[in-house]
Amino acid sequence: MEGFFDDATILLGAAIIGVPIAARLGLGSVLGYLLAGILVAPLLHSTGVEAEALRHYAEFGVVMMLFLIGLELEPRILWEMRDKLVGMGGMQIGLTTAAVTVLSMLMGETFNMSLAIGLILALSSTAIVLQTLSEKGLMKTPGGKATFSVLLTQDIAVIPMLALLPLLAMPAVPHLDPTGAIQRPGGHEATDAAHGAHMSLIEGLAGWQATLVILAVIAAVIIGGIYLSPRLFRFVDMAKLREIHTATALLLVFGIAYIMTLIGLSPALGAFLGGVVLATSEFRHELEANIEPFKGLLLGLFFMSVGAGIDFEIMLANIGTVIGLTLLLVVTKGAILLLLARLFGLRKRDRWLFTLGLAQAGEFGFVLISFCLQENVLPNRLAQTLLLVVALSMLLTPLLFILYDFISHRLGEHTEATDRHRKHDEIDEQAPIIIAGIGRFGQVVNRMVQMAGLRCTVLDHDLAAIELMRHFGFKSFYGDPTRPVLLHAAGLKTARVLVAALDDKNATTRLVRYARSQRPDLHIVARAHDRVHVYELYQAGADDIVREMFDSSLRAARYVLENMDFSEFEASEVERAFYKHDRMTLRELAPLWEPGKSLKDNPAYLARARDLNKVLETALVTALEVQELEARDTQDPAGGRMVD
Repeated sequence: MEGFFDDATILLGAAIIGVPIAARLGLGSVLGYLLAGILVAPLLHSTGVEAEALRHYAEFGVVMMLFLIGLELEPRILWEMRDKLVGMGGMQIGLTTAAVTVLSMLMGETFNMSLAIGLILALSSTAIVLQTLSEKGLMKTPGGKATFSVLLTQDIAVIPMLALLPLLAMPAVPHLDPTGAIQRPGGHEATDAAHGAHMSLIEGLAGWQATLVILAVIAAVIIGGIYLSPRLFRFVDMAKLREIHTATALLLVFGIAYIMTLIGLSPALGAFLGGVVLATSEFRHELEANIEPFKGLLLGLFFMSVGAGIDFEIMLANIGTVIGLTLLLVVTKGAILLLLARLFGLRKRDRWLFTLGLAQAGEFGFVLISFCLQENVLPNRLAQTLLLVVALSMLLTPLLFILYDFISHRLGEHTEATDRHRKHDEIDEQAPIIIAGIGRFGQVVNRMVQMAGLRCTVLDHDLAAIELMRHFGFKSFYGDPTRPVLLHAAGLKTARVLVAALDDKNATTRLVRYARSQRPDLHIVARAHDRVHVYELYQAGADDIVREMFDSSLRAARYVLENMDFSEFEASEVERAFYKHDRMTLRELAPLWEPGKSLKDNPAYLARARDLNKVLETALVTALEVQELEARDTQDPAGGRMVD
């Protein structure tokens, strides 16, 4: 027991130190776990713990990951994305697998091992790439959407890969002994030795009997997931205890995984199947919320065990080979991705984002390498080399995105230099009002202000929007409003009002913060994306903050009330009371908001928000009651006209 506490303390301590540092450096949590595992490996060995023993427990994280991936694969969404999933994603996996397989065979590996290597290295890092795209605000760009589609296809492809890889083992497939019973390959024996002996529903059965049992169990899991799981969750809900819901979610995952082991299938494959079955369940989101923390922690432990298991003797002895193979992988995948980007019509920045964003190997590579070792598909020494190649290529990912930023910047300069409208970047007049951003929000502000007889200096980096404004007779200037040089050229030092109305909320916040630092007396009106963005803009120094959908939502709610037997006056009063209360709520909650922390993880914020919601309900009820009393007092007994 003491050994368990020693190991737990070492691993958790390494995680909470290493992962935040890696995230701060832009390396991502996966690389943080890997580096933490590398650093604590000597300590773990000193306590008598081997990385392989840790990995058996950490594999539960992989099981949970695949269950959650299955939960996200709603058939309707997959059907809508079928072109990109099958076309772009399928071609990327197929071409990369084929290219790496050929290269591996040219280096002297057998076909089976080469194909396994190709499948492993065809995958990219979902965790690192999605996090980076989100941080850079690139998810909604064409290149970001294409990248996400390929990553989703790769995540789905892990499942058939897990089913295919055991067939590449030596011996490749289970075979029948003279009595007709199934004999399992040596990889399963090694697994049993590591995990301990367990029951089997197919041991000693003839081939056709084992097949029938496997099909029957899979059918039982599907039918049970569809028809029995809703009843189970409704029964559990009677307890009204969150921990019982969590226990139920864990029971489903582990139970399905255990059932799969009884019929000789991968527990990860069973968890994925269970997730797909429950993807359309009404309890899907509750399952995700309950399992996510366990998945993240156990998956982190898996990556730490991978890092702790890296053989540095092999790395030092083959440092040139490892670096060479890593660069060859990045170049090969990059060439294939660039070809697909051209084929599917991605242009300029999006093409390079797609190419450089997916050129590395991914965290699922660690999962598949571990699985290949378990199934005797790859020898240990080759697997160790592959682990180093995957880890090193992931470490290169931040550098690939830096390269993308450089290329993107150069492409932007080239576009501006060759554009026939480039001369309009020279701002030849200044006005007391600067409007930064002329999208759907800024256009309305600009039209109303200019109709009132006031002059504005309009800036935007969207050339199409600028050209459209010029067609309608509004003078505007092309350029990035967050650039200090352009802002000062537009008259930042003398302007009275700045309207920050950019589509990119992070750019809006940067603009507000810079303008406030330069002009403490400037009145800043800022467009907010959502409530959290309001708090960011508040801290950045905006004077008036307008949520882009708030006023229109109030009008929509008023129309609803008017069509539910409220008079126009009553609906208007409710709208006014809600508007007044919401502004007061924002001012009350703004000091409690903490940057970088989710609202649901901020207990002080949540407690005050609940109190203010109760105040709102009381205020609305009181307002309606006062209106009703006033209406009675101002009517004559016969129900005549309102009197003065």
